[in-house]
Amino acid sequence: MSTLEFNQSLVNNTEYLKPFAISLTRDSELAKDLLQETIYRSLANREKYNSGTNIKAWMYTIMRNIFINNYRRIAKQNTIFDNTPNDYLLNYSRFTTPNFAETKLSLKEMESAVNHLPEIFKNPFKLYFEGYKYHEISDILNEPLGTIKSRIHFARKLLKQKITKF
Repeated sequence: MSTLEFNQSLVNNTEYLKPFAISLTRDSELAKDLLQETIYRSLANREKYNSGTNIKAWMYTIMRNIFINNYRRIAKQNTIFDNTPNDYLLNYSRFTTPNFAETKLSLKEMESAVNHLPEIFKNPFKLYFEGYKYHEISDILNEPLGTIKSRIHFARKLLKQKITKF
């Protein structure tokens, strides 16, 4: 297929692409941009077109792929970039003074509550709190896995009862 025939086929099929572009974007201006990008990419990738195949389907595929790629790009940008005003947070540190006394008191209270747990619950809970997995705690304490899980569960339950502020 010659360049002139290819270009004429593109022009003849653009009318079919306009409704498809509008159905994808739901905006006439964005549809025009999508159509223009599709025609540009079709011309730029002329050598990838196999003559004798359906040029309309080829252009539909190009348009759909452009739309999907743009949608993914926009979705990715929206998750990475936060466009909300952060004026409150920027000026927040000027007017507040950190108070570590309350935090230290609550940590002391929690440590005390953990230390007052019965030994049967305290040891598995402390190991779990340090980052050990259930099966590792089971191996260390030579207890069945289910027993370790239930002891940690009951330790949490007792701590919730003792520490009512949190």
